Amino acid sequence: AAYPRQTQTQQQLMEVPPPARPVAIAVYNFADQTGQFRASENGQQTLSRAVTQGGASILVRALQDAGNRRWFTVVEREQLRNLLNERNIIREMRERYLGEQGVNPQALPAMLFAGVILEGGIVGFDTNTLTGGAGAAFLGIGGRTEYRQDTVTVYIRAVSVRTGEVLTTVTASKTIASYALGASAFKFVGFKELLEAEAGFTTNEPDQLALQQAIEKAVYALVLEGVDLKLWEFADAEAGWPYLWRYRQERDGVFSAEQVESAMDQVRGAAPLRVKEDKSSLKKDDADGRSGSR
Repeated sequence: AAYPRQTQTQQQLMEVPPPARPVAIAVYNFADQTGQFRASENGQQTLSRAVTQGGASILVRALQDAGNRRWFTVVEREQLRNLLNERNIIREMRERYLGEQGVNPQALPAMLFAGVILEGGIVGFDTNTLTGGAGAAFLGIGGRTEYRQDTVTVYIRAVSVRTGEVLTTVTASKTIASYALGASAFKFVGFKELLEAEAGFTTNEPDQLALQQAIEKAVYALVLEGVDLKLWEFADAEAGWPYLWRYRQERDGVFSAEQVESAMDQVRGAAPLRVKEDKSSLKKDDADGRSGSR
């Protein structure tokens, strides 16, 4: 047994600068809306789901990772019945054995309530979006390789508890890569005696890990999209500006994710004064990129 390593999207999520104040948020459910079942190797459908049914648990963890537990105050709603039952037990036991007629706020304080509800789910699991392979043999020695890609897609929408308005909606996708490598050889060792040997291995990226990265990417987008829409804000606008710039470039397709990541590495290595001086140029580049993309 071992603890899982941090993913790249999880590290990006934890690096986000803190907000002006944390947002109280609730997740009731984050269901698998694809309805797909896992297919066996012979092509027959099984009773196992194609993707994990624990999306809500992954989403709660991603919300806690945002800004290293500084962006969201997550309240329990997925198993709310269990929480209410336990609070009722406390109330009844104190009334029976301590004679309390009312709720003691010291022993049972009021529950936190959320200002924003997150809804959505896993909306797509596309298999064999990309397949291929190659092979060759010479003088009885050959090799082959095969690869395949699947894609999982998630949607998250933030809903205001006070008004019921859908504040924003974000989406993220992650590819699941699988590949196989094999080699074979044959040789005549005697008259009508043929020696054949074959070896190979297959590597499949875990579906759960791909879903985790898609949800973490969606939460990252939710944080920065909310800042862009002025639903919430960074505690330090100067510190948060490079992250917002990076998100805009990647969202609008001005630069690729690799180009944006390279620019962010340069920003992390620069002095704070340099970042402040480059803010105007970043805005100009942003405007130039938008006009060029049109």
